[in-house]
Amino acid sequence: MKKVLLLVAVVATLGLVSCNNAQVQAEKARQDSLIEAARLDSIAKVQADSIQAAIEAAEAAAVAAADSLVEVVE
Repeated sequence: MKKVLLLVAVVATLGLVSCNNAQVQAEKARQDSLIEAARLDSIAKVQADSIQAAIEAAEAAAVAAADSLVEVVE
């Protein structure tokens, strides 16, 4: 009887350890997913800022070109 109880205790302990390990792995996967989402969000923001800067530079160049044309015409 003692052996049976010992076996049940060992199986229960191993079951708890494996469940806890699965929870730890799931939490790590969730954290990794959040980190990856933040990284991708940061990359998207940098790209958007770069595109906005390029648009502003193109607009400034267009205004400068238009101003130079107005000066030539006058």
